[in-house]
Amino acid sequence: MAIIALKAWYIDKYEPVTELEKRPQDLRLSKNSLLKSALRADFLEDSQEIKNSTWFKRYLAGQAIEFYIEGSGGYVISNIDLISHEIYFTKQDVLAQLEPTIFLSCQNGDSESSESLQTILEEAVAQLNQKSRLPLKLETSLQSKNAPLRLSNSIARKIRKSLLFVADTTPITEISRSETTQFIPSPTVCIELGCALQTKRVEQILLVQIQPETNLGTQAFDLPTHQQLSCSTVDELLMTLPSVLEALLQRYNLFS
Repeated sequence: MAIIALKAWYIDKYEPVTELEKRPQDLRLSKNSLLKSALRADFLEDSQEIKNSTWFKRYLAGQAIEFYIEGSGGYVISNIDLISHEIYFTKQDVLAQLEPTIFLSCQNGDSESSESLQTILEEAVAQLNQKSRLPLKLETSLQSKNAPLRLSNSIARKIRKSLLFVADTTPITEISRSETTQFIPSPTVCIELGCALQTKRVEQILLVQIQPETNLGTQAFDLPTHQQLSCSTVDELLMTLPSVLEALLQRYNLFS
């Protein structure tokens, strides 16, 4: 029976799958067994070639070694035997399965804050692309105020696949409780932010609001301080947002 070799690519730094598949594979595998959370396979390269590879040296040094395997998704190596040519993988979400996009969750209707935020984000993405090794793209959920209040499959996919989710949490109303006031953003933003909190890592989310400093209260969503950007004017947001975006995108090693 002929061996059907699966291609596998070592993920050294963030690259979307479409880019990974353009370069030669780092491993050729013959699959032995596939479980829901693991994969056992034989590697077809010579053992000495594996020994000399960068990823194997890093594996011996104790680093987590991620691979994307065609037709199966992302995995991390859990064990490898150079004598028997067997390699064991554990299923894992990898950054390569994300697309080089920033998703903006907007308020429905003619929202001044969302329009301003979208314009500033477009400028910020253009600036970042001047030094990014991969072109970034801005996706938005801006809809008509008469659009139904629901999360479509296409929007959910864009949120899940984005490198960074940015939500316009500028409040449209507030709730007063004894000595505290809680700000409430657009229902559309709440739904999309709920999807992001469910499907993305917390560090991939940024909350942005534009409101006067005299408005004192608390946000409805609790995220780390460095992932909540509050500005009193559009000009202040224009000065601050690009550097915040770059800091949050550092984990992808996009910038030299």
